[in-house]
Amino acid sequence: MTSSLCIRIAAAHPESVLDDALVSFVASAAPEQLLIVDFTLRQYWLEGEPPIALTGIYYLHRSAAGDVRIDVAVTEGPVAVDERLAQASSSASELLDALAIPRFALERAVPLAPVAIPKPWGREIWYTGIERRGVAGAGSDARRVPLPWLLALAPSRLCGGADNLILLKILDPLPDAVYGDLYFELHRHKQEVYVVTDVDRSAWPDGIGAIRFGFDAALRRQYGDDEGFLADYAAAVSAYRRVRRDIDALLDADRAREGIGANEPVPAATLRRWLERLPQDLHRLELERRQAMERFTGRLPLRVGDVVKVPCWVPHSLQHGVRTVEFQTPVYERLILSFAQKVLTQTEWDTEEAVALLQLDPPPAAPWEITAEGEGWVEERIVRFDEFEVRRITLQAGAERWLDAPATYALCMVIGGVLRLDGETLAADQAVLIPGSWRGARIDNPGPAPRHLLWALPASGAASPS
Repeated sequence: MTSSLCIRIAAAHPESVLDDALVSFVASAAPEQLLIVDFTLRQYWLEGEPPIALTGIYYLHRSAAGDVRIDVAVTEGPVAVDERLAQASSSASELLDALAIPRFALERAVPLAPVAIPKPWGREIWYTGIERRGVAGAGSDARRVPLPWLLALAPSRLCGGADNLILLKILDPLPDAVYGDLYFELHRHKQEVYVVTDVDRSAWPDGIGAIRFGFDAALRRQYGDDEGFLADYAAAVSAYRRVRRDIDALLDADRAREGIGANEPVPAATLRRWLERLPQDLHRLELERRQAMERFTGRLPLRVGDVVKVPCWVPHSLQHGVRTVEFQTPVYERLILSFAQKVLTQTEWDTEEAVALLQLDPPPAAPWEITAEGEGWVEERIVRFDEFEVRRITLQAGAERWLDAPATYALCMVIGGVLRLDGETLAADQAVLIPGSWRGARIDNPGPAPRHLLWALPASGAASPS
């Protein structure tokens, strides 16, 4: 279908077609233009990277002030867009509405639609994760599209052409002791930062949770010899691993009897039921060896609002009932030293390799840097890694500030309550992608208490948002 109102074309790179159409549209006197591009997306997050046929739709129009705006939409195709459009009115905007698919303005924030990923210890909630196990979306729960589909429409405008977005997710562990504790692991390449948003009082009555972080300094001093300390730690892990294998083998029999896959997450209540049938001497042995292993590890107390920077090579394990927002480099790698449940993603632990690489002395936490402040608000850089940084903007009740567009893109999440961004209400734990084509907007706090906005920027786009 080609007309003065609508142009349809097939292309390998949809944004290049948009670039050409935009030049013609700017030079014309037309108030609006609809551009439809059929293209194929390689689904790089799936095994074999199978292609999928998509249809991208661009709505070019002029605002009341005369500047050009671009709305976009995407759907699986090729589809019978032409027939739907032919049955609609002559307005390009109404033609686009007739398709009843999510529509995004490239100069405004893009709402992120998370996906929940079950874990043995609880769940992760992915806002930008794009992987075989799950794909985050854009839009709302009712009307959403896979995030990689949207990014494929305008990668340079939406994310500066980045291959992968900063990974934003929530770690939501169960409040159950042991069952809700994460893997004790370290990373060789992945850098991450946790911001604590909730500590479950049923697990931590005083509101102070914990993370296992590195190793116990007092016990290490007693050794006076790091080689002996690590040797005894590795022996304690090995002893626990043997009893863990025995228990997991018995629990795998329960899985088979109840028709649960060998590597599927199991609810904590089901695990407890199965464990009650195990011999008591096996329970006692597991507890003794787990305590002997964990006595080597260090712990940091965590309260709501605390920030933990997790450098490479430092073993760590967020503990049960401590909910955090996590920003991390989009690298899916880890070395597991130990876990008090069956590891579902691999058959063996990585203890020997990890012990040879781990860092016994974590680098000291850097103080936060105030990067900007004004009446009723302050912006602090809470972490800076090689590939990205995260800032926290605190707005007092009634405060507001202007946010400029990032150089490439930014990820924003609201913490602690409602904020308004560009007139749109964002509730706690809502997140948006701020594209480089954003025109800037005002953030304000309409509530009676201080609220926080987390603002993550890739290293290439780390200019101040003020």
